[in-house]
Amino acid sequence: MTPAMRVEARPGRRSATFADAVRSEWTKIRTVRSTAYTLLGTVVLGVGAGALISLARGRQYASATAEEQAAFDPAAIGLSGYILAQCIIGVLGVLVVTSEYATGMIGTSLAAVPGRSRLLAAKSAVFAMVALATGTTTAFAAFLVGQRLLAGNGAPHMTLGDPQALRAVLGAGLYLALVGLLGVAAGTLLRATAGAFAVVVTVTFLVPAFIPVLPESWARPTGKFWPAMAGRQIMTVHQDPTLLAPWAGFGVLCAAVLVVLAAAFAVFRIRDV
Repeated sequence: MTPAMRVEARPGRRSATFADAVRSEWTKIRTVRSTAYTLLGTVVLGVGAGALISLARGRQYASATAEEQAAFDPAAIGLSGYILAQCIIGVLGVLVVTSEYATGMIGTSLAAVPGRSRLLAAKSAVFAMVALATGTTTAFAAFLVGQRLLAGNGAPHMTLGDPQALRAVLGAGLYLALVGLLGVAAGTLLRATAGAFAVVVTVTFLVPAFIPVLPESWARPTGKFWPAMAGRQIMTVHQDPTLLAPWAGFGVLCAAVLVVLAAAFAVFRIRDV
């Protein structure tokens, strides 16, 4: 940091607390116009993609094989818009950090909150709350719209009162929040929006998409334990016995994100700016 970025110590001046940092980060995230657009995009794409998939799967149900009908999971189908929503929420997680590097405001933030761990913890906490609220809203809307479309086409459907349905919907919100935190960690480590976003897309979208074409000896363990694939089990009701149970899979995703976040905190504390 340059001398101009440092805050002079003054008699009686208290250092910024964690609560101060949280208020500051909340002000930043809610006053930036791109935040509203990104959150709106998350909801629209999450609900819209889920509706299209639900409509298509509902129409195909009558002509599906007995095996496909037995594996039909209305909850997972209604929530399938997460495929696009996770990319948008991941972008916002990345931008929470990289936008300050791009504008040079990171120096000002560090001058106001010299405790680097405190600053990054505040960023992560505020973003996690915003992402969880947005992800949960998206999940409830996608589920309700998706089930109505499935019912309208004579396919099996669910209500929130059905066993495990509420867990799947709330789990979708938790999943999206964790993907967003992965974006925060990647942005902190790489300090570049494009590179960090590429990491998020690779982990959550590209690797899962290519798993089916891998040799079976590789595809089975990778599909079971890859964090994004394991974490998605929280959104299912009809459990595939070859995959992890919903909470076990979600635990794998939590552990992976925590490891990357821990690395981000460690690097952020020792890096120049």
